[in-house]
Amino acid sequence: MSRFKSIVPPSMSMSYSAFHFSPAVVSDNRVYASGQLGTGPDGKIPDDLEKQFTYAFERVGLVLEAAGATFADIVEISTFHIGLQEHIGKFVAVKDRFVLEPYPAWTAVGTTELAIPGAVVEIKVIAHI
Repeated sequence: MSRFKSIVPPSMSMSYSAFHFSPAVVSDNRVYASGQLGTGPDGKIPDDLEKQFTYAFERVGLVLEAAGATFADIVEISTFHIGLQEHIGKFVAVKDRFVLEPYPAWTAVGTTELAIPGAVVEIKVIAHI
């Protein structure tokens, strides 16, 4: 018997099957969510950064909801950025629409490449339920 439960929202079942990873797992009252890119409903990355950041947070929200958690349950956020210094201000403005006080721990890392061309941010979280 596994010590964790795999969380796969219906809209993410194709990724689960194709790439063999869970969008999240729940173990010991914690949700460990895999990184989410800012893909839109059509599965594409928008050129508009604000939309891309919003979509990424909305996808995080879908994973949290499927696990029985909310943004208020997040204890840690890790974000990976292409062009971190260029867009951190716009990213924080979008983040603050989803993540409210008391703020969780957050680490932002600049990187050179993400899984889908055009993606500039990936967001992963740990939440307590």
